[in-house]
Amino acid sequence: MNQKRGTIATFSIIAAIGSYFLTFSGHPILGLITGFVSLPLGIIGLVIAASPRVSGSIISIFAILLGAGAVVVGILGVFGVILF
Repeated sequence: MNQKRGTIATFSIIAAIGSYFLTFSGHPILGLITGFVSLPLGIIGLVIAASPRVSGSIISIFAILLGAGAVVVGILGVFGVILF
């Protein structure tokens, strides 16, 4: 039986990295939205990885942590734009 990879977790990581990029390039609102998108993708990837046919639970956990960090950085970026 071949195991499939969790592609949704990969999309979550890509969204989180995109969120960091957008926030640090001067678009913190878009970065915050992208960070919020990455969190449900990571959670869905973790739920799908519970199946024995799909691997990638560690990647899903990493994606959730990366997405949570992206949301925090996005919130700080939005506050920075509002205050300064």
